[in-house]
Amino acid sequence: MKEYRIEEIMKMLPHRYPFLLVDRLQVEIPGEKGIGIKNVTMNEEFFQGHFPGNPVMPGVLQIEAMAQTAGAIVVSQDENYANTKRNVLFMSIDNVKFRKPVKPGDQLQMHVEKVHARRNVFVFRGQAMVDGAVVSEAEFTAMILE
Repeated sequence: MKEYRIEEIMKMLPHRYPFLLVDRLQVEIPGEKGIGIKNVTMNEEFFQGHFPGNPVMPGVLQIEAMAQTAGAIVVSQDENYANTKRNVLFMSIDNVKFRKPVKPGDQLQMHVEKVHARRNVFVFRGQAMVDGAVVSEAEFTAMILE
């Protein structure tokens, strides 16, 4: 398993604060399977307006974090990832389920696995977990553009 820190993830993905939602990446199988980690803190921009007094991480951002994890996993198979400019664009999101709220102080782990690929279009299945419990899950299709 190869682990990537934030500096390396920023070379893989075009996202930046506040929209970079992966702090660490553990790639089990390059291009196929891995785990993204997001440390959720009270300092997140979205908590200012998303249920003030009872902060909850928006579900759509959990799905976005899974998609960013998937994009980084795909890019990780190319050892020259720092010299390529790739964008991951959503094409569809299916079978989404939100199970439990994600709160400040939680560590969100996005378990993502490639289900199918054809050229630059990939289908992934992801589960976001906190303390071993599934908080959200989805299947999504993304296109990788150079």
